[in-house]
Amino acid sequence: MSSVQEHNTEIYRRRFEADIEFRKGMYTILCESFFQKYVPEDATILEIGAGYCEFINTIQAKHKIVIDVNPDTCKYAKKTIDVITGKSTQMDTIESESIDRVFANNFFEHITKPEIIQTLQETHRVLKRGGEILVLQPNIRYCAKDYWMFFDHITPLDDRSISEALEIAGFSVKECIPQFLPYTTKSRLPKTLIGLKVYIRLPVLWKLFGKQAFIRAGKRVDL
Repeated sequence: MSSVQEHNTEIYRRRFEADIEFRKGMYTILCESFFQKYVPEDATILEIGAGYCEFINTIQAKHKIVIDVNPDTCKYAKKTIDVITGKSTQMDTIESESIDRVFANNFFEHITKPEIIQTLQETHRVLKRGGEILVLQPNIRYCAKDYWMFFDHITPLDDRSISEALEIAGFSVKECIPQFLPYTTKSRLPKTLIGLKVYIRLPVLWKLFGKQAFIRAGKRVDL
């Protein structure tokens, strides 16, 4: 493992391990109450940068794949999930037009702008006609004060800039919620799983506490 990967592993361990059980419960609620409606259960879904695999382990889909530079990802992914160790900018092992949905969760802020475009171009390649990318992304418009609290953040993005990047890479934005979830599990609200269930059902709360954007974009085929 390279020194960069070792540093990233230590960063994520420090940041997430204390909250891992809460995060598992959190993604169970998020998938059941929100994300699942965008993912057909007979779909092939790819998650880019899966971390501790809370999303991909929970979402219901026929075939699930993750790609991550961290070789430890296979330790967290369920055995039924195909794990690819590699960069999102070079997804050569994934066939063109073989994926129905791609999910990117708090990922793009960790890479450079050229790498973001390369990743989106690769995503466009692997998606089927009618395929979609789902992006959950810190929105610097609403979390600028705390955006740089994380050492591994590289690129500041908001809902408008990530939408523009998607369009440049050949996508059409179908839905954009500039304020959806709080910035981090360390945020003030919601602090309990019951609180999260209430939060998801009350979009009025999103405009008070939401600092992450949710964007859904479809693959354009008129290129």
